[in-house]
Amino acid sequence: MQVSSLNEVKIYSLSAGRSLPEWLSDRKKRALQKKDVDIRRRIELIQDFEMPTISTKIKVSRDGQYIMAVGTYKPRVRCFDTYQLSQKFERCLDSEVVTFEILSDDYSKIVFLQCGRFVEFHSQHGHYYKTRIPKFGRDFSYHYPSCDLYFVGASSEVYRLNLEQGRFLNSLQTEASESNVCDINPVHFLFAMGTAEGKVECWDPRTRNRVGLLDCALSSVTADAEIEGLPSISALKFDGALNMAVGTSTGQVLLYDLRSSNPLIVKDHHYGLPIKSIQFQHQLDLIISADSRIIKMWNKDTGKIFTSMEPEHDINDVCLYPNSGMLMTANEAPKMNIYYIPVLGPAPKWCSFLDNLTEELEENPESTVYDDYKFVTRKDLENLGLAHLIGSSLLRAYMHGFFMDIRLYHKAKMMANPFAYEEYRREKIRQKIEETRAQRVQLKKLPKVNKELALKLIEEEGEEQQFSKKRKQKNLPSLLKDDRFKVMFENPDFQVDEQSEEFRLLNPLVSKISEKRKRKLKILEELEAQGQEEEEEPEGKASDAESSESSDDEKGWVEEVRKQRKLLRQEEKLKRQERLKEDQQTLLKPQFFEIKEGEEFRSFKDSAKKQKLMKKTLEDRLKLEEKLGTLNVSDTTVGSKQATFKLKKSEQQRKQQEAEKRHRQERKTLRRSASHLKSRRGRGQLFH
Repeated sequence: MQVSSLNEVKIYSLSAGRSLPEWLSDRKKRALQKKDVDIRRRIELIQDFEMPTISTKIKVSRDGQYIMAVGTYKPRVRCFDTYQLSQKFERCLDSEVVTFEILSDDYSKIVFLQCGRFVEFHSQHGHYYKTRIPKFGRDFSYHYPSCDLYFVGASSEVYRLNLEQGRFLNSLQTEASESNVCDINPVHFLFAMGTAEGKVECWDPRTRNRVGLLDCALSSVTADAEIEGLPSISALKFDGALNMAVGTSTGQVLLYDLRSSNPLIVKDHHYGLPIKSIQFQHQLDLIISADSRIIKMWNKDTGKIFTSMEPEHDINDVCLYPNSGMLMTANEAPKMNIYYIPVLGPAPKWCSFLDNLTEELEENPESTVYDDYKFVTRKDLENLGLAHLIGSSLLRAYMHGFFMDIRLYHKAKMMANPFAYEEYRREKIRQKIEETRAQRVQLKKLPKVNKELALKLIEEEGEEQQFSKKRKQKNLPSLLKDDRFKVMFENPDFQVDEQSEEFRLLNPLVSKISEKRKRKLKILEELEAQGQEEEEEPEGKASDAESSESSDDEKGWVEEVRKQRKLLRQEEKLKRQERLKEDQQTLLKPQFFEIKEGEEFRSFKDSAKKQKLMKKTLEDRLKLEEKLGTLNVSDTTVGSKQATFKLKKSEQQRKQQEAEKRHRQERKTLRRSASHLKSRRGRGQLFH
């Protein structure tokens, strides 16, 4: 079980459990399961709660006993019985399911909208009936009072199929070119559909007339948003009689009151991905919206983030188990995720043990994943003296480092620094003593790290406080007390090095700015005392005088920077002279170099020539090659350049070619002598 926390909200991932490294073999995994009690006690809430490849939609029946999910491959539906905590049945289908709806309280009546324009009905025993709609469907809703199914898709019409009469009724003609989603209000049964043009059309099923039109595309555009195209409606959900949430393809969620055409709140996911699902959580007045990357929970009144979850794989659908804190997701992965958030509500009846389990975990926090392995970088290995193990079976390469056995890591660390524990213990004792001292009455004390900077900040704060008291302004928070900058005055790694080049070059400018600021404060205080503050010139000086003063200041600090640069150059010269003296004092020892096989050593001049040649530019090298005759550059008829060159031959290749040439010449001479003898014999026979 993995536990994550955001905004002090604990989220328990029940499907993940304590994960093992992927590179472990099956045999090692089995061995770990036998040895390790924690791995053996992993929570598998529902047995085989997964799909072969991916899952697309997930829903819970109204009685809460059955969880149904569709996915691929092959296209199928799986029903899980929560009372038995296992799979009840699995049915394969002819084509992929776009969406489905459970019409009954249990699994006995299900409707599937498939991607091949098919509408398939299933009863308790299995497949019941199959029909087709004229255009490709994208979503549908069931109107309980009239037993009508409303289908929306790649058409301007909304198709109506009456399940009582068993026939299609007159379709609703809309202004939209295409529709993506639809929903029916559970209180007054108003039918709403989201279009590709970014509008929401509301229809009354009793009169079959349009009663409202919302332009959500314009409302979703905020001041800081970049518009790449017209946002379409990708999600739609009613909440009670008056509230409706709309999700757009650009990642915004708009909450509407049906009595107003303006949204109550606009929430941006900031990922630019289409909103896949919207759910309402009534106990805490939350909206749970999800795109393919993140699930966000936020307050529907203020828009403040409650918590969020980012699963490892892309999200296709989200289902909130009714009246509980359980959340299920269909993903682009075989395993379907189950999350339990105790803050949202209690665990369902069929897994009430989760409440006790989470309470125990809060009392005794679990250790993190990969407990048996330690992740180390190459630098860590060098510090531990284990760099020679790279490439061996003791280290497993992973991302920018390696995984190694935690026991080996502890042994190596003890050998590298045997007094590390003692140092750690002393540091902890020192921290505890400082914590107890903090409870006493404290005097103003400078920190151990960056004392001068802290003193400067205290002086500046004191001046600003005096000035703000006179003007009756609020004091700004102190940097020394701010938690964000706390480490700067505690950790020695953040110590300002005053001897560094950067500090010495920047210090004149910083000191001049602080002096200028002090002067400004004095002028303002004098003006306030005299009561002669003007609106145009709040400094109390003419703009020309001020500009002349600023130019003088600039000249001053420029001169100081030049002085510092001269000093730095002098220091560099001294360092070079010291290095030269050290080099002269050191005695050079002879070095031996190994010559590669097939090469002959001529002299050190060749290597010097090669180095000189490598330092030259490409143009100079090409000119040199042309002179030697190994390179020929010519213009082509098209207008481009053509370069032909000869490869340099090594000494071994040259010898081999000479031997081959000699061999060919010998064979030629032999052939000639043989042919000459044959001709002579032929002549002798004729004369004979």
